[in-house]
This record gives sequence, structure tokens and C-alpha cells, in this order.
Amino acid sequence: MTELERWQSGNDEYLGAALAWLRLRLAHLGQQGAARSEVASTQEPARSRAGSALGALFKRKAPAPDVVPDRRVSDEEVAGAAKAMDAAGAKLQPPPALRLLGDRLGLSPFERNVLLLCAAMELDTRIGDLCARAHGRPHPTFALALALFDDPAWDVLSPERPLRYWRLIEINQPGAQPLTTSPLRADERIVNAIKGLNYLDDRLAPLILPVGRASAGLAPTQEAAASGAVSYLRRSTTPRAWPLLELVGRDPSSLRSVALRIATDLGFPLYRLSASLIPAATADLETLARLWQRESAFAPVALLLEADEVEQGSSRPSALPRFLARTDGLIFLGTRDVWPDLGRPVLVLDVAKPTAAEQRAAWNDALGTAGDADSAQLAAQFDLNLETIVSVAQDAVESTAARPLLERAWDGCRKSARPRLETLAQRIDPKATWDLLVLPEAELRLLRQVADQVRARARVYDEWGFAATMNRGLGISALFAGESGTGKTTAAEVIANDLALDLYRIDLASVVSKYIGETEKNLKRLFDAAEDGGAILFFDEADALFGKRSEVKDAHDRYANIEINYLLQRMEAYRGLAILATNMKSALDAAFTRRLRFIVRFPFPSASDRRRIWEKAFPAGTPVGRLDHDRLSRLNLTGAGIHNAALNAAFLAAKSDTPVTMREVLEAARAEFRKLERPCNEAEFRWLESAGSPA
Repeated sequence: MTELERWQSGNDEYLGAALAWLRLRLAHLGQQGAARSEVASTQEPARSRAGSALGALFKRKAPAPDVVPDRRVSDEEVAGAAKAMDAAGAKLQPPPALRLLGDRLGLSPFERNVLLLCAAMELDTRIGDLCARAHGRPHPTFALALALFDDPAWDVLSPERPLRYWRLIEINQPGAQPLTTSPLRADERIVNAIKGLNYLDDRLAPLILPVGRASAGLAPTQEAAASGAVSYLRRSTTPRAWPLLELVGRDPSSLRSVALRIATDLGFPLYRLSASLIPAATADLETLARLWQRESAFAPVALLLEADEVEQGSSRPSALPRFLARTDGLIFLGTRDVWPDLGRPVLVLDVAKPTAAEQRAAWNDALGTAGDADSAQLAAQFDLNLETIVSVAQDAVESTAARPLLERAWDGCRKSARPRLETLAQRIDPKATWDLLVLPEAELRLLRQVADQVRARARVYDEWGFAATMNRGLGISALFAGESGTGKTTAAEVIANDLALDLYRIDLASVVSKYIGETEKNLKRLFDAAEDGGAILFFDEADALFGKRSEVKDAHDRYANIEINYLLQRMEAYRGLAILATNMKSALDAAFTRRLRFIVRFPFPSASDRRRIWEKAFPAGTPVGRLDHDRLSRLNLTGAGIHNAALNAAFLAAKSDTPVTMREVLEAARAEFRKLERPCNEAEFRWLESAGSPA
């Protein structure tokens, strides 16, 4: 038998002795009441009908054999039962649940007996009948308790005393019925606790979740923060006097891991509650706070309030400080920014993600057979917490795909950030390669420099020390400027494909909001998720979001400028690659231009460039006849226009079940000119076959 099983057996023995004592006590009180009623009925035959009825109530039914003994209960029997109960409790270590509960919640012996009386209704079916015999009602009341137990105290009725303050009992007081005669009922959670069953209150269970064992340890910097907090708390007096531990960082998983380590070292199981679920209504908030306080009084438990999604500037989060002001014990607050005025002492811990060196070491440990070069590439491109690194590495090692381990881990890292990004941006599956890109040599050289800097940023920033001397500008930002259709989106795809990174085109409809502050909140989520997953952000039609700041004439101008100011700061702090594309470069705010690492101009293609584009317009699998590329290069179209014309020509040829010839290409080009509302010279689109007949 385990220690827990031995204690449970002893607790059941104590509870059985307590119920036996209570039954005898109730029976004794009922017999005394019946005797008094009989004496009163003989001495005062003229007593009112109400008094006679009360006497008849006590005599209405003979005691059943399984309720009280056939003989009368003596004072000595009650005292003997009390001694047996005390003896059963004295030999149990730790003490029985009822006594432990009373000690932790500050119950007096009388209040503990009142709680036993109320709980006994759930544990022993005979108690209701004994209550009826004792005072005429088949349920416990304060009046019965005051008459039943020794050393009664009137303040047991006070809402400030533990029975009512901790909501250990429920009072059913209909209408104008006095409080003393209203039925009492023990709280279900309390009854089970007295029985020795320990579980979270079912009113808290839908909101508060247990934090399981972490799948990964802590990075050395996180370990140092956790150890320092544990040492500080151990030097403090009692858990009730501990300060709130405010864990500040932008990675909820790291905050949760640090909180779990601190709680585990102190011997506290950890639960978590989203701060957004704290009710705003005062009564509901008070109930939640009171129930959690009661749980923490039953046993050592810790609570992590996850407030990373709660905005401090709104009216909603006022519930969080009010909740914290009404609770104590070991409580963590996980947040992105320090909260002011939380209504209690606070110990702030900065919890950052593992450093690049720590992530590299974690990749080495998790991948096992991978070399340091592979780990360095992964740590340089993706900013992940240890839990994600362990999970991705395990999937990569266990995968049966016939690809190098680095590629499997790389793909896993890319997928880790997709769920958070795809609500705010559209993922583009990049397929274009450098051979399909037709640009002047200078622009191509700039684009290759962009890709090269993304690859080498870890060496330059970390190994060569640039990151130690600068806080901003660690990312790479590029502006692609040119007319529509000149290849800006294709160039972004080429870079993403070359770097094996996800490309996300920002959906302005999802990011920009008419509500104040929502746009900045969406942008923060977007940049954070992209930074973690190493994704490339592509702001198409960037002038709509990065426009010039204007003179403040009203509130709309002020908040529009605030959005642009936030973008300026966030772009400079972003550590990944952000590409802005626009055909109106002059519409961008000049401050953005200063922060851009590259500006690549996409000119309207020259005749020689158009010829090269036409030569690459049809995939290798397309059946193509002899095409006059010199003549096609004279058609004044952008790269996108040429692509559209080539695609439409392929459909025309497929309908005729013939290879693509100049006739289909020119017909498709004519349609493209008309779509763009450009003047068409029909002679340019007429093609004579080799026989000389018109096409």
C-alpha cells in the first residue's frame, strides 16, 4: 500500500468516526427536544396549537434501528465517540482532510463542526432524518448548529468569516426567511475535499488548464532567470507574501517554460489562464478570484496568467489588475510589456528567446548527427524557442523522406510559423528561378546581393560582431519600384525560391483596420510571426500602407501618422527580409527610403529584353512552331503582358490541336493590347504564311 493509499484509508476511518459522533450528537439533541416537548405538554395543557404541533413533530416517528440505538443516547456515549474521532485523527499524518482544510482556511473548531454537519448530508443518508428529529427540519441550519455544538459563536453567520467568505457552504434563503433557519448545503468541491478527493473546481476547469511537463529544457539565459527567481522567493517569508512574478517577453512558450521551472522547483503544480477570459463583471470576477484563492489554500498551486494578447490601452484589461489585487500566492503574469499599477508587489523577469548561440547548441543536440554548419544555418535563419526546435528536429530525424536532414529540418521550421501568418497574409508558393528573370545587369546584381545578404547575415552580425554595436537595422529591406508588370513580384518569388523561404504577400484588407490601434496590433503579429519563421514579407502596392505623413488637421490625420510612425519603427527593428513593391515611388514617405537597404528599379523592358522574355515565355513542354522573336520584341509589352499573351496563345493552339505559331501569338498579343486600351495598328498583328496567304 502506498503512502497515499494509507492516508486515504486513515482519512476514511476518521471521517467514519466523525459521522458516528455527529449522528449520536443529533440523536441526543433530538431526544432532549422530545423530552422537553413532553414535559411542556403535561404542565401546560392550554398551550397554543403551534406548540402542540411542534411537540407532535418530535414524537411523530420512532427512531429506526439504523439511525439511533433503541435505547436513549447518553452524554457518555457522545463523549466517547468524540474521543474515538480525535484518536483516529491523531494517528494520521498528515492530518485528516477536514482538519487540514480547517487549518488552511482559518476555521474555528465550531466552524469546522458546522462544515462537517453540512457535508454529512452528502456523505450519510441518515443525517437528514436526524436533523428533522433534532429541530423539525430535514436539513442543516445555523440555528441547528448553534444548538448542537459546543462553544457556539454568532459570528459564524458573518460573510467575512471563512465559511461564507470562502464559499464553503451555500445558503438557500428564499424571500424573507431568516438567515438562521435557511437551509445550508456544503459546496460540492468541499465535500469531495473532505472525502480526500483532490481535483480542480469544476467552475474553474473550463477556464484554467494544467501545464504539463515541458518537452524541452531551458536555455542557459532562461535558466539563470528562473534560478534567480526561485532563490529570491525562498528567501521570502510565506507564499502569501510573495510578489507577482511578471514574465516579460514576446514568446509565450518561453514564458510558460520559465514559469513551469520556477513552480516545479518550489513544489507547485502550474495552471494557466488566458487573461482575456477574466470576466469584466464585478460579481463574476469576484467569484473567479475567490475560487482560485480557495484552491491555492487547499494545496500549493501556481497560476500563469497569459496576457500577451491583451492590449493595455483598452478598457477591457482593467479586469486583470482587479483580479490580481484579489489574489495572492504564486502567480505569474506572462506579457509582452511591463504592466503598471497591478495592485500588488511585482518582481519583473525578462524572458527572451534563446540567443543565436543557444539555438545553435539546441539544434546540435536535437539533430544529433547534424554538423555545426547545419545548425548554424538553421539558427541564423529561424528564431525559434527550444520547444519548437526539439519538435521540428524530432520530426526531421524520424522522417523517411529521401532528402538531406538539413532540408527536412528547414522545411519543418518554415511550417512552424505558417498558421500564425496565414490569417494576415497570403502565402505564395515560389516557383520562378533566376533564368526566368529578365532585367538589366545592374538590377540583377542588386537582387543577387539581397539574397546573398540574407544567407550571410549570421556571420556578419553575430560572428563578426556587428550585432553587438547596433540595435536597429539588423534586417534587410528592399524597395522594388517600377511600372505594373515589370517583374517585381517575380523577382520576389525568385529570391524566396533561391533561399528556400516562404513568401507572404501582405493582405492589406486583413491588416488595415478602421479601429484605432488595430492596424498596429495586426502589424505586430505579422512581423513577429515572420521573424520567427524566417519568412519573406512582400508588401505589394506598398504606397497604400507606407504613404507620406501629412500635416495634422484632425484626429484622422493624427492616427494615420501614428500608423506610419509605427511602421517606420517596426521596419527598422525587423530582422528578416521585407520587400516593398510600388509603381509610385514618389508616394512613399521619405523616412522609409532612408531605412531601405536596397532600391531596385524595374524599368520598362527594352526591345532586347522583350526578345529574351519571349524566348522564355513558353515552357519546354509546350509544342511551339517557328516564332519570329525579332518581330515579337517590337510589341510594346511588359513582362506580365508577354506572359499573358503567351498563355492565351497556348490556349488558342490547344483548341485547334496545333502547335503554337505566330498566328496564335499575334492574335493573343492583339487581345492584350486591347485589354490595356493601347492603340493597335492591325498591320503589326497580321502574319503571312510561307505561301504568302494571310494568316
